[in-house]
Parts: sequence; C-alpha cells; structure tokens
Amino acid sequence: MPLLKIVSPCFNLSIAMIVWYHKQTTMVSRKWVVLVFIFLSYTTMTVSGQGNVRETATLGGGCFWCLEALFQMVDGVEAVVPGYSAGHTSEPTYRDVCTGLTGHAEVVQIVFNPAKVSYRRLLELFFESHDPTTVNRQGNDIGDQYRSILLYHTQQQKQVAIDVIQALEKSGELGDPIVTQVVSFERFYPAEAYHHDYYRRNGGQPYCRAVIGPKVAKFRHLLNVEP
Repeated sequence: MPLLKIVSPCFNLSIAMIVWYHKQTTMVSRKWVVLVFIFLSYTTMTVSGQGNVRETATLGGGCFWCLEALFQMVDGVEAVVPGYSAGHTSEPTYRDVCTGLTGHAEVVQIVFNPAKVSYRRLLELFFESHDPTTVNRQGNDIGDQYRSILLYHTQQQKQVAIDVIQALEKSGELGDPIVTQVVSFERFYPAEAYHHDYYRRNGGQPYCRAVIGPKVAKFRHLLNVEP
C-alpha cells in the first residue's frame, strides 16, 4: 500500500482527535490544543515524491455557529473550529467576548486541502456567507465581536484577500463599500465545547431555524450539495 494513503488518513484522524480532546479539556489546557492544531495546520508531508499540504484560513463574519455550519459543507475543508481572535486579552471566554471589551471577534479556523479547494475560493464563499458591508453587525447580531474580519497567515493570503475584495468592489454587486478588516493573524483561542458542531447538534433551536438554516440552504444550492 502506498505510504501516502496511510499518511493522509492519519492527518485527518489527528485533526479529529484534537477537536475531541478540546471538548474534554478545561480552558487552562486550550493552549496545548492550539499548539498542536497550528503544528498540523502547517505540516507538509512528502511521501514517495508527492506533497500532501494543508493550509489554514481564519475568518470572522458574524456568529461563528453560522460560519462553522457553512464551511463544514465545503469539499476540501478538513476541520472547522469556532473560536476567538484579534483581541487584546488572553484565554477569553464566550461571556468575556460578548461584553465587547476584549476586542476579540468570533471566528472560525479552517484547515483545508489546497489541492481540492483554493484559498481564493474559500474567500469567495466567505463573502457569500455574510454581509461584509455592515460595521460590527450581522442581522440582529450587533457588537464588534460580530465584525467582518479576515486574518491572513501569509503574505500570499493577504494579496489574495486584497484581490478578491477589489474584484467584488469593482463589480458593484454588493452595493456598498466592503468594511471587512484584513489583518495579520496572531493567535486563535478555540471556543468552549458547547459551541462545536452547534448547528448539527441544535438544528431545531429557534436561532438555528431562523438564521443558520436559510444560510445552509443557500450554501447547499451554491455548492450543489444534497441535503
């Protein structure tokens, strides 16, 4: 059996184990989850002359329950973890972030296979997933934690982000100027366990039915994915 067929599933299993481990841990041990997650996100495995690279995207566009549910449907995306980033406090909790005093935004960190889905495509879907023309607001979710933000991990990602935004603004399809923040990624804090797979586990909840459900339906149509 080719080694590549063994290594790739092992990577996917590692991602699943990280998410499971985080759900069993307290906030104190989050930093170890983050360290392993970052290591795997940037690992390049070359077996028998073939590259098997994974990249990371960090995006915020309103409630992270929505973005998690949407990007979990994208072929080539291998892990979506909700959390907090771009603030000025350490180890923030959901309650802390909701005060609006931490500077953190609700984001999702996405591990993806660039051989299956490009970073540009993820950004195109990101701008389809929310309204990037409203400041600190998505629908009835109001506060700077709901701001539209794109945290680039490399200069290449930064340039792709600029190109995508410029193309959208030139097209005029959004009507208003894009206010999405484009900033360098510094640190990501995974959210508490009950936020993970929120829509899958709580699809009948009123917010899920009223807000996330319609977005999921739109994305399914956009991606040509069966319910």
